[in-house]
Amino acid sequence: QVQLVESGGGSVQAGGSLILSCAASGNIFRRCKMAWYRQIPGKERELVSTITNAGTTTYTDSVKGRFTISQDNAKNMLYLQMNSLKTEDTAVYRCAAHIFRGWTCPLNPDYWGQGTQVTVSS
Repeated sequence: QVQLVESGGGSVQAGGSLILSCAASGNIFRRCKMAWYRQIPGKERELVSTITNAGTTTYTDSVKGRFTISQDNAKNMLYLQMNSLKTEDTAVYRCAAHIFRGWTCPLNPDYWGQGTQVTVSS
């Protein structure tokens, strides 16, 4: 089992910054990839960013150049630095963990955090 707890959400004006954190515990040592997702009520969940154990990162186009994902494996922490925030970034942000199955990293996450609300006002 893996537990994920997000923090750092809040309200900010457009153009501002926030740092989201995700604390992982349990059998997290078998993780192969971590991710940040976001969801707006009534819309599909969106993959925002991923980072592999090797540090390879991906970003959805709408956040490229503004958001930075990072991790501290020694502390089992995942971060999302969000700069130049826009009103359309308003959502609940959830971290997720992919756990190795043998030597394969699954396409979909195995564990999810509860989420943290980010609200960007104009």
